[in-house]
Amino acid sequence: MSESDVLLNEANKLFLKKYYRDAVLMYEKFLKLDSTNISAINNKGYALSKSKDYKDAIDCYNEGLRIKPNDKTLLINKISALRKIGALDEALDACNIILEDESDNFIVLYHKIRILYMLEMYNESLDICSKILNMYPKNADVLFDQACNYAQISNVPDCLLALESAIDISYEFKIKAKKDKAFELLSTRQEFLKLVS
Repeated sequence: MSESDVLLNEANKLFLKKYYRDAVLMYEKFLKLDSTNISAINNKGYALSKSKDYKDAIDCYNEGLRIKPNDKTLLINKISALRKIGALDEALDACNIILEDESDNFIVLYHKIRILYMLEMYNESLDICSKILNMYPKNADVLFDQACNYAQISNVPDCLLALESAIDISYEFKIKAKKDKAFELLSTRQEFLKLVS
């Protein structure tokens, strides 16, 4: 086994054990030997993201995209990191690049729901929720996002219906709804309290 193979294996092991900082150092050693390895660049970026070092993660993804423009995995991971630092317009642009070729890419659509919600574009976010739910009607995460969006536009009946559907699929959404600021205005309404109690 070559030195580079040993380093990459060690980096991947550290990553899987969630020793992200150590994994980053090992990926850097590997990349000194093989600077264009997209997989290692992506994994280094992902380990940086997991360490909440989003700016360096984005730099890493950009480095990979210079080598392999429009690499889907790099772009999706970059979208996630951009979302976390609040670079929402750039994240939205990256979503749209992928969706031009793959309009049904579930992961990207899911990021776009969250980005539009953060941009207070609730109706646009709801459109994407509907698109995903047409494909996956029992997706509790999307039903919950749909409920959050409906709450923001004061559509209480549809909000409660979507929230009830999410809770029916997974109890965790009952707990999540109690804490989520999206439902603040509903927090004293009997129908809401009944759902989350």
